[in-house]
Amino acid sequence: MEPTEVARLEGSDLFQRATATADRFLENIETVVHGKRDEVKLVFAAMICGGHVLFEDVPGTAKTVLARAIAQTIPIAHPVHARPAAD
Repeated sequence: MEPTEVARLEGSDLFQRATATADRFLENIETVVHGKRDEVKLVFAAMICGGHVLFEDVPGTAKTVLARAIAQTIPIAHPVHARPAAD
């Protein structure tokens, strides 16, 4: 029986390195901001796809801290804009 495409990818060295990078990214962000793991995963997916992210939440939920932690974690230049929401 031949392995499926997913099984071949999961066994590849490239996949293992990508998974390790994603895990380090998550762990690094979680040292600064706790309880936002799902949001960090979505940001990481958006960055890989070349997309944009807009954090929306009530005041005091560490949106700016999260954005700055992400910006300091990645070694490439992604613009991070943090500004207060208009009331």
